[in-house]
Amino acid sequence: METAAVILRGEGLTIPELVRVARQGAPVTLDDDPARLRRIELSCEYINKALDRGESIYGVTTGFGGMANIRISREEASDLQNNMVWGLRAGAGRRLGNPHVRAAMALRANSHLKGVSGVRLEIIQRLATFLNAQVTPHVREFGSIGASGDLVPLGTITGALIGADRSFTVDFKGEDLDSIAALERLGLPRLTLGPKEGLAMLNGTSVMTGMAALCVHDARLIIALALTIHALMIQALVGTNQSFHPFIHDLKAHPGQSWAASEMLKLLAGSRMIRDELDGRHGDRQDDLIQDRYSLRCLPQYLGPIVDGMAAIARQIELEMNSANDNPLIDGERQVSYHGGNLLGQYVGVGMDHLRYYLGLLAKHLDVQIALLVAPEFNRGLAPSLVGNRGRAVNMGLKGVQLAGNSIMPLIAFFGNSLVDRFPPHAEQFNQNVSSQGMESALLARQSINTFHQYMAIALIFAVQAVDLRSHTIVGHYDARASLSPATRPLYEAVRRIVGVPPSNDRPYIWNDSDQSFEKHIAQLASDISEGGNIPATMNELASSLQ
Repeated sequence: METAAVILRGEGLTIPELVRVARQGAPVTLDDDPARLRRIELSCEYINKALDRGESIYGVTTGFGGMANIRISREEASDLQNNMVWGLRAGAGRRLGNPHVRAAMALRANSHLKGVSGVRLEIIQRLATFLNAQVTPHVREFGSIGASGDLVPLGTITGALIGADRSFTVDFKGEDLDSIAALERLGLPRLTLGPKEGLAMLNGTSVMTGMAALCVHDARLIIALALTIHALMIQALVGTNQSFHPFIHDLKAHPGQSWAASEMLKLLAGSRMIRDELDGRHGDRQDDLIQDRYSLRCLPQYLGPIVDGMAAIARQIELEMNSANDNPLIDGERQVSYHGGNLLGQYVGVGMDHLRYYLGLLAKHLDVQIALLVAPEFNRGLAPSLVGNRGRAVNMGLKGVQLAGNSIMPLIAFFGNSLVDRFPPHAEQFNQNVSSQGMESALLARQSINTFHQYMAIALIFAVQAVDLRSHTIVGHYDARASLSPATRPLYEAVRRIVGVPPSNDRPYIWNDSDQSFEKHIAQLASDISEGGNIPATMNELASSLQ
């Protein structure tokens, strides 16, 4: 099935649209509005006329950064731009994944379509051609400090785009090719960058912003999945739905808190496991607590700031996606240019610092629920460590799985430390004496998300085993589907499908320790989450409501 094209017009591009281009191979179409095309043309016209008049323009008639005092002649103007690609060929580390590079390419085209960068339409069209032909430059992960944008990685993309040399390589529909061979296969000529074009292509926040947008998309899925796992765990713990009553949350009406409470009521509706106390009554709890412990009762208040914070990050990233973020910027109609700092990726860096912090909070909350589930003094009658076959004395249940989770959760929390405040103040002759570290912050966000996928797999194992055991205490068999709420049943079934253990009346998910490899199940579940398989499919609607 062919994916519908995404139109790039310099404005209005959304995170879901960028995800379609980056991960699903959706083609891009450049908006052909005559006024937009005229702005692009006028910006190039200004550069050429300014050169003819001998005007001083940063990075066009001068050197770069701390060398901006060096004068560049009319004859050297093009060489300056093309040499820039070589002077910044200094990437390090592993290759970025193709989706991240594709996102960056789409955003560079989107930015230049604003018509304020002095870039020929032909170069913007070439970005679209590469995207639509599934040709992706090989880009290293390290090299950007996010001050003058993503200089080093954007330089690598640009070198491949114009065929600067065979050392610039690409992934051509899964085949590694040098850039010149790729251009020949595409029937395109090599290009020489004109005045301002190298600066316009290399200055900018497109790589870090592309990565950040994909991280925001994945973090929304993690929030939706975490909320649904909490709903399974609340059912396993015989929690009440009263804590999510709108009467409570209307009186403290933070949007994220209200969303979490409202969605939790939907997730728990129809469950036979919970205490249904929406009528305001509390029942006789005898020796048990009359209200749930904080991790259950305060769930909306705990998740609310995370939800609101993620919404703010998403807004900032989408604004950055649709920005002109190079320097100088050109007002083609008035034929003037402005030196400024839109190339600083501070919004991206701070946003990704905050995103990682929120993920740490999410992981810690799930870890607390797991601790309740395995402790017989708190789990309301379930087996210690959620042992399945209690008749086999040597069974340890989920002790090892909990230890694995305990090894991961602190790491996710550690990833939440800020990076943006740790910039080198002396970079590039003290010219870039503040920098955003946006690229590195986004790389850490990517690492945090990948790690969280492993932790989510572990949390799912606990949730499914716990509801199976609770089912047995309520209806006398282990198939939890009969007692679960309709909204949480699809996730339960997806987990069972992925690990290859169908629901059974006779046995819970985990019976004897030796019946399965926990390691294999964790890997299967984490892979499904990472690759957008069965589990994410059950979360799409809930994740979309976060947008």
